[in-house]
Amino acid sequence: MSADEGLVGIASRLLDRARPGEQVEVYASRGSSTSVRAYNGEIEAFTQAGSAGIGVRVVIDGRQGFASAGSLDLDVVALLLDDARDNASFAQPDEANGLAVPKGPTRHPLDLWCADVVERDADWKIAQAIALEAQVRAADPRIVGVRAASYSDSIGERAIVSNMGVEVHDRGTFASLSVSALAKDQSGTTTGAGATYGRSTHDLDANVAAIDAVRRATQCLGATKPPTMRLAIVLEPRMAATMFGLIGGMLSASAVLKGRSLFAGRIGEQIASPLLTLVDDPTDVRSFGADSHDGEGLVCRRVSLLDAGVLGGYLHNTYTARRMGTTTTASAARGARSTPGVGAAALQVVPGSGALEDLLASVELGLFVTSMSGLHSGVNAVSGDFSVGVEGMMIRGGALAEPIREATLGSTLPRLLTGICAVGADLEWQPSGTGSVSLVIAEVTLSGS
Repeated sequence: MSADEGLVGIASRLLDRARPGEQVEVYASRGSSTSVRAYNGEIEAFTQAGSAGIGVRVVIDGRQGFASAGSLDLDVVALLLDDARDNASFAQPDEANGLAVPKGPTRHPLDLWCADVVERDADWKIAQAIALEAQVRAADPRIVGVRAASYSDSIGERAIVSNMGVEVHDRGTFASLSVSALAKDQSGTTTGAGATYGRSTHDLDANVAAIDAVRRATQCLGATKPPTMRLAIVLEPRMAATMFGLIGGMLSASAVLKGRSLFAGRIGEQIASPLLTLVDDPTDVRSFGADSHDGEGLVCRRVSLLDAGVLGGYLHNTYTARRMGTTTTASAARGARSTPGVGAAALQVVPGSGALEDLLASVELGLFVTSMSGLHSGVNAVSGDFSVGVEGMMIRGGALAEPIREATLGSTLPRLLTGICAVGADLEWQPSGTGSVSLVIAEVTLSGS
């Protein structure tokens, strides 16, 4: 992939054809990815793919039109502006329509590119997946198989330009190793997954992925269905991040405007435990969702969502900010084939105190949740009703006890948020970009036998 400003040049050609009174924006991107999957000491699949796309948005007298293509070929690109104009002619006018106008903070430079991801050859990538599989198979006699051991990476580049003063070019890399292990004893069979991530291949640690997969696969051997009870739950960072990903979606102004958020109209209210502070901070390079600019080319900044449990506001792009009479938080989320939506880029729970072991020790009766299923279908964004299948380890007297499965956690998101009684210090970043810590949540219903 070229590291020059070629994408900006391609996109800028269309701006030269803008007519008086038109607002024109061009979003162009290109990238490539590699995926390797090992099985039984051999390569089961090897894929390398490239992609490119360009989208053109035109706003004329409050009417917005959009057109896109999956090619950067200049002959294809040349047609998009006319297509976008045609689409605008059929659109309903909306006074909130209009392109972003850069103002406020200057560019916050972020270095998200690691050349080694590009330079590693196929043999090296294949070797990582094969070695990871072998390491997991040899780690514990109860490991009877590996469903898949994988290496993957991606590199991407984008440019956003508009005749309203936006000109952005950035790029980034990502790599990962992951494995799913199969454990078996006289009680049955269980699985567990582990992974390691980084912007550079030097960040990858196969030991982390292997140890995690083996631990997760073996710790739930012999799990049984528990009785129904009320108890505390402990969420490790991975599980907590999944929950906050859902909550982040409900804190989008787009969800609020569509009536799909239980937090609508609650700015300034205490909606969570005073122990919880939640921000979206794309300027934090530790997050895999970090970026210098949002999907409209505006400079990203730290956005406070929950401050000691108090709702500070919603995430906005330019359109939702105009609709709600406020200013954008530079939270536009998009690709080349879509118009800007709204989304969190790098949600982060501000750490509290104590390691996971400390939180477990503080619980007399509880459940350490290691897996949740049906989370997206089991949560109602409007009512907040929460019902998901779980597996994990019982906590008795501050120590991990017997494993359980075939159980359901039932509550509501407001009760979960207000029930947070401990926030750990073990910040862990997920590939989604979310950074979370371990949490203890009091008084949740566990439904079993």
